[in-house]
Amino acid sequence: MPREARRRQLLNAAHQVFVAHGFHGASMDEIAEVAEVSKPVLYQHFPGKRELYVALLDAHMDEFSALLQQAINSTTDNKLRVGATIRAYYEYISRDSQAFRLIFESDLLNDELIGGRIEAFNAKFAGRIADVVAEDTRLPPAQALLMGRAMAGMAQVSARYWVDMADEVSMEEASDLVSRLAWRGIGRFPKES
Repeated sequence: MPREARRRQLLNAAHQVFVAHGFHGASMDEIAEVAEVSKPVLYQHFPGKRELYVALLDAHMDEFSALLQQAINSTTDNKLRVGATIRAYYEYISRDSQAFRLIFESDLLNDELIGGRIEAFNAKFAGRIADVVAEDTRLPPAQALLMGRAMAGMAQVSARYWVDMADEVSMEEASDLVSRLAWRGIGRFPKES
């Protein structure tokens, strides 16, 4: 099997095991078993469980980053941009992969390397939202960043809560409700001359 295909196979197996058991409950033995490879093959690609987890986390954050960036760049109409960005959180969380659990519910948030990567990811998108907020409202950078963090947090937490009630409220309804809430808040900040 080509190296890149094998790596994807191992990451897919690791994803299944880490989502099911968390980092601490997962073992390299089980990941190798799910991947249907020997442990030496697994160790040829990843020197340890932590490195495997980081590679998987990076892959999921790259995928989510692309979705969020697409939403932010989708329009210059900020009302529509708020809706698209919040919907991106819902779309990502609604996927069957449960990848969001590795980003938002990791049992390694206190680990300096992993927690730092997740915080850098969150800060990056809060900053991008803050840039738009600052441009639209002319708020000072620190205030715009606080609003960017709040909007990203609202989207993340509401989407994580929604996933357990998706049978009662559709993704479209849920993301629209939260988008309207966010826009009614941010839309009240007029541009100052």
